[in-house]
Amino acid sequence: MTEVAATATAPPAAAAPHLTCDVVEATSASITTTSHPRARKPPPFAAHPPAATMSPGMTLFSVQAVLILSTEDGSRIFAKYYSPPHSTASAAGGASSSSNPYPDLKAQKAFEKGLIDKTAKQTGDIILYDNRIVLYKLESDVMIYVVGSLDENEILLYNTVLALRDSLHLLFKQSVDKRTIIENYDLVSLAIDEVVDDGIILETDPTIIVQRVSRAPTQDVPLGRIDLSEQGVNNLAQLGKSKLADWLRQGL
Repeated sequence: MTEVAATATAPPAAAAPHLTCDVVEATSASITTTSHPRARKPPPFAAHPPAATMSPGMTLFSVQAVLILSTEDGSRIFAKYYSPPHSTASAAGGASSSSNPYPDLKAQKAFEKGLIDKTAKQTGDIILYDNRIVLYKLESDVMIYVVGSLDENEILLYNTVLALRDSLHLLFKQSVDKRTIIENYDLVSLAIDEVVDDGIILETDPTIIVQRVSRAPTQDVPLGRIDLSEQGVNNLAQLGKSKLADWLRQGL
């Protein structure tokens, strides 16, 4: 009976390792089939954003040129061109536009000649020329121009040319002509720099502009009437103390 029992219980004991091996192989196979495709699949990468460009509305740069030309022969009296500090994307292709559309004297002269020919017989204040907005004012025998880009605010440019014209009127006592501008070229340059600096409009109040560029008084302060002795200094100190005491009493 003991041998029969041993024989009966032997097969289950021998089959146990085989079942365990099948479970392990099935488990490893399932792990391999589920994890292997994930290992081969590359992780997704975000596309690199395009290079940032300065939008025209995000910069203070507004003025491309300030010109003063003679209406008699179209000659240049004053000219100052400005280059934008940031490159802007062009409408087609996204390439950056040129920093200065008139880089040399030849291009500037051609632009000025065409501009004076276009505005010599017109009575308006604004014109679209060479794909640019130009505001201008006629004064005696000279023409004052402020040039901006095509998408610039024309009211802002108009206030700029008015500020420049009114500043010259205050400086030269209403006498704004070619001869006066040439004889006072330093004041004209200073006034324009106070209005526009590197293409950025700084000031449009003619009174403030004139105060900043007016010449200092030529007469020296007379020092003969000032007592610089010890007694004079003491008198000034006593006067200051009395004025301060009066001011404090009035405040209380």
